[in-house]
Amino acid sequence: MNLFWNVLINKKMAEKIKLGIIGCSNIAKKSVLPAIQSSKNAEISIIGSRSIDKSKFYSKLFSCKEFGTYEDVLDSKEIDAVYISLPVGLQKEWVSKAAKLGKHIICEKSATDSFQSAEEIISVCKENGVRLMEGFMFRFHPQQKKVQDIINQHQLGNLFSFHGEYGFPMPLDNDIRLNHKLGGGVLNDAGCYPVCASRILFGDEPLQASCHLFENEKYSVDLKFNGVLTYSNNRIASMHVGYDMYFQSTYSLWGEKGKLHLSRAYNVPPKNKTLITLETNQTSQIEIDANDHFKIMIETFCSELQGNKISDYNFEDDLLNQARTMEALRISHKEQRVVYISDIT
Repeated sequence: MNLFWNVLINKKMAEKIKLGIIGCSNIAKKSVLPAIQSSKNAEISIIGSRSIDKSKFYSKLFSCKEFGTYEDVLDSKEIDAVYISLPVGLQKEWVSKAAKLGKHIICEKSATDSFQSAEEIISVCKENGVRLMEGFMFRFHPQQKKVQDIINQHQLGNLFSFHGEYGFPMPLDNDIRLNHKLGGGVLNDAGCYPVCASRILFGDEPLQASCHLFENEKYSVDLKFNGVLTYSNNRIASMHVGYDMYFQSTYSLWGEKGKLHLSRAYNVPPKNKTLITLETNQTSQIEIDANDHFKIMIETFCSELQGNKISDYNFEDDLLNQARTMEALRISHKEQRVVYISDIT
């Protein structure tokens, strides 16, 4: 364990981590703030928005006494960490500002819109001794652990392919996801999920990336994404993601001994059970109890800050590796070629 970790673990923190909220987004309102409220080791201390009326409304909604601007959140002496939920193109600025003031950070995915930005925010976080997690909540759902157990038990044998699909109806015209200047587009917004899932399930980083983005002239953003990632040992990940589509949130794994399918892989409502279909010599279905993966994510982050439990992956390394793969996909589309991940430095 290096000095960076020792400093964090030795720092005394309260029973509950006090969180400041930067950005009153729909995902914050619907999923993250309720998860913080119900968590065992976190609480909402102050809520910030560009609009005081909106931060006031959210503060009443979530029984938080303090509200204000983004700056007010960072100026608060009470908070230990921040949850940042802003358009992708704005998050680098506020992650950096939070880090320089000694605030630990959970940042909505995709945390950045470039590999260079990812390097810069990780650097400033380490310089200021704070932790940074990219908010891929799906990885914390118990169904993911069950899938990993199936892989580790070699029930699928040697893995050959991952296939992921994620799509949903078209956002409204004024949605930030359709704003090019704010880092909009389906790759940053939703394509990042199957990219991340393939990395987790293969337990490895890809070697090559190939990507085609279907861009829309009206919005100047990508509305659909097809991608292929090549891994070592002849493994391959394919993914199809899009707006203006029939809803899908799935992935499947195919190996020499069997196949596995998740019907709701990325965005599971907290009251919904999930189902894993496993095909080997016979087909079986494994039901997973309802769980709030946002809550588990929050508690995992806070437990690590408190030194109570170290996560099974390094937040910053994972963010950087994810950003490297995403950058390779962008370059592949732009230059219409296969990109080697090792070239992204």
